[in-house]
Amino acid sequence: MIPLGLPEPTAPALTTQAPDLDYWLLSPLLVVFAVGVVGVLVEAFVDRRHRRLTQLVLALAGVGAAFVLTLLQVGSLPEQGAGVGVAFATVAVDRPTLFFQGTILVLAFISLLLIAENRDGESAFAAQAAAVPGSEEERAHVLAGSQHTEVYPLVMFAVLGMQLFPASNDFLTMFIALEVMSLPLYLLCGLARRRRLFSQEAAVKYFLLGAFSSAFFLFGIAMVYGYAGSVHFADVYAAVGAGGAGVIEDGEPLLLIGMALIGVGLLFKVGAVPFHNWKPDVYQGAPTPITALMASCTLVAAFGALLRVFYVAFGASVWEWRPMLWVVAILTMVLAAVIAVTQRDIKRLLAYSSVVHAGFVLTAVVAASADGLAGAMFYLAAYGFTTIGAFAVVTLVRAPEGGAEAGDLAQWAGLARTSPFLAGALGLFLLAFAGIPLTSGFIGKFAVFEAAVAAGATPLVVVGVLSSAVTAFFYVRIIVLMFFAEPAETAPRVLRPGGLTGTVIGVGIAATVLLGVFPGPVLDNLLPQPSAEAAVGTQPSGAGIVPEDMFVR
Repeated sequence: MIPLGLPEPTAPALTTQAPDLDYWLLSPLLVVFAVGVVGVLVEAFVDRRHRRLTQLVLALAGVGAAFVLTLLQVGSLPEQGAGVGVAFATVAVDRPTLFFQGTILVLAFISLLLIAENRDGESAFAAQAAAVPGSEEERAHVLAGSQHTEVYPLVMFAVLGMQLFPASNDFLTMFIALEVMSLPLYLLCGLARRRRLFSQEAAVKYFLLGAFSSAFFLFGIAMVYGYAGSVHFADVYAAVGAGGAGVIEDGEPLLLIGMALIGVGLLFKVGAVPFHNWKPDVYQGAPTPITALMASCTLVAAFGALLRVFYVAFGASVWEWRPMLWVVAILTMVLAAVIAVTQRDIKRLLAYSSVVHAGFVLTAVVAASADGLAGAMFYLAAYGFTTIGAFAVVTLVRAPEGGAEAGDLAQWAGLARTSPFLAGALGLFLLAFAGIPLTSGFIGKFAVFEAAVAAGATPLVVVGVLSSAVTAFFYVRIIVLMFFAEPAETAPRVLRPGGLTGTVIGVGIAATVLLGVFPGPVLDNLLPQPSAEAAVGTQPSGAGIVPEDMFVR
């Protein structure tokens, strides 16, 4: 019954217009998604004896094809102005997006080689994750040679989320990308073949803390929506520039709270202090090839999303979010560098090293300029190659008994006498982490620090330089331990690198040297020179210019 005097409700209008999709711009994502789906079907229909090879070939072919499509899109870019365009209302494809996506695909390809390698006759992953560690069921699966080939479609879905994360053009799409990227990683972190209980504990910690960070992200989206009346980045940017959407009078507190909560979600994925506590445990407990994937690809994707949010959606409120990132960057560089000095496990040390490097990249984000964006992009690419190479070396150094990886630094003493190649490769990677000249790390640090100085953040650069000196201490300490210390009584077993792991180490060495000696071709072509109209808002001279003409809104 409808009360008298009230109009009869009508059915909501239905739209019959199909969404405008640019399948060409979406093609790299669609290829990776299709490969992931086919990989699931392979698990169901392909004989167990042929699954591993089928999955590996399929995954490598899919990532390679997606990278080729990304290169073709780069070739179609205009010489000036913003990137290609909008592939969908919520997905933007521009110069930074294509760079981040291409970097993620290259690093994912290399990580797949590391994942596929069988070392000492066994995979890095548990024979049967559902079996209770140490049970008869687990022993039976080990003797039967069971393998978790499901890791390949899981990696593909994680890579899909990583590609979508920096391309998202509204907050809801970015949240979906965050979950698509994270959920497969939660599973992969718990599949280590050795120290399975520790691996499962790391996966649970990552899942629980990741769920908390996702909740912060969602609450932040709600606050921003209350301020701007939209979750689309262009609308949020316009609302910030106009002082609000008029939905709520004096709604600036909503904007500030929303920026802070969204920042928590993104800084968690970056691993910045004080949201870094998951990194040491997860990096140590996860299978080392998955640690390499996370330390490289996930970091690139997370920073790509962070740059898009703060440069695009919040590009008109630089003075509101810059002090927050100042504090986070200083805490990240100082605390992580100090704590890293006390670490005795190689994977935990590299985890804290990753936290420190996140602080260095944040100095470029604080710059809020075209140079800062270019410096951050170069730094992330250079660091990705170096860190995968370092973790590839870690997979080959094993404890003398049990076959587990040699985590204790004392076991690495005198490694150069038994395996000079591996010791030399790890030494090069550590020098790059320290920022020694003629390595990619030096050029990356120079680029981000130069951008920060140009934007008036000289005190932040001073903190970064001092933190670099502290980190150089523990990097050099490992090098001295490998080359000049007497071998430990319990000397580790050093496995001979297989073809796949050797290729990963070789690519890491080549990228570290080439990007350190010849960085110009990469740095000069990352971005075109921004025009004078690129300024966002009204900022004093020297405050930095947010490169809005580099991003699609």
